[in-house]
Amino acid sequence: MIDSSNTDKIGVCTGTTLSSLENLTEFNRQVIKDGPLFTDVGLFPGTVINAASSHVSIKFNIQGFNSTISNGFTSSLDALKYAVDFIKFGKADVVLLGAVESLSLTSFCGLLKLGALSGINGPEMSCPFDKRRNGMILAEGAAVLILEREPHAINRSANIYGEVKAVANYFCAKKTISGQIDSQDISNCMNTVIRSADVLPREIDFISAAANSTSSQDEIEICAIKEVFKNTERSIPVTSIKSMIGETFSASGALQIAAAIGSIKNNFIAPTINFKESDIDGCLDFVSNTTKQAKIDNALINNFGPYGNCAAAIITSYS
Repeated sequence: MIDSSNTDKIGVCTGTTLSSLENLTEFNRQVIKDGPLFTDVGLFPGTVINAASSHVSIKFNIQGFNSTISNGFTSSLDALKYAVDFIKFGKADVVLLGAVESLSLTSFCGLLKLGALSGINGPEMSCPFDKRRNGMILAEGAAVLILEREPHAINRSANIYGEVKAVANYFCAKKTISGQIDSQDISNCMNTVIRSADVLPREIDFISAAANSTSSQDEIEICAIKEVFKNTERSIPVTSIKSMIGETFSASGALQIAAAIGSIKNNFIAPTINFKESDIDGCLDFVSNTTKQAKIDNALINNFGPYGNCAAAIITSYS
């Protein structure tokens, strides 16, 4: 229960990037058409990027920190790092980690113009790692994870589903000009999070990949995994839930974490569906089309975008 005795030690941190576009587009349309004095004022609060975090704090009377991270594809994991640091440094006991992305005609048209959507140059489907991949399936979604200090969770007899072992961020500034990240950036981020978690590469039980069915990025991620795991890459299962839920941008990392926690608790790895044949040399151990039963202690979650942002997290079982 949140009350005056604990509200200052509870925070909200949300990852989102595109969610305000629909309100912003409609608000601007009305301003241009009718003038600012005749624009629907109810649209304005939803034009700001921090609307989601603010609504959560207002609803539950949370008076601790309230932050929004807007870094595109890596927003969820960047928000996770921000939240973990607040808890680690004693500035919060509990953080509601949110992630949300909503569909809009504006974002759809923008990605369509960029040629990033599946169906433009091939079959309309999300098929990460498959040779037929030709773009992402645009999706929307939201997730909220409750993060808290272990003693705090134990004292309130909470169900503890897993432990955030480590989170890492990496940004390669030179890629913002070329608009294309390379495998070394992703492998640097994965190496950092593995070192921070104090685990060995062979102790990773499965990788939740960022792969979203775009041609070059899926291939780059496979190269990065091979660079990090070297001779053990064929023994570590790799899967992408985006084959089933599509690309949710800022929400993808939180949804991957939620799926990984489900895998840890229920001893299975969700499959990459629509997988027939890879066109990438040196294929990994893809979990394709059907669920794989496995005991999982350490799950690695990968996120990255084309303009230099990389993030990774290791979620472990709790006992």
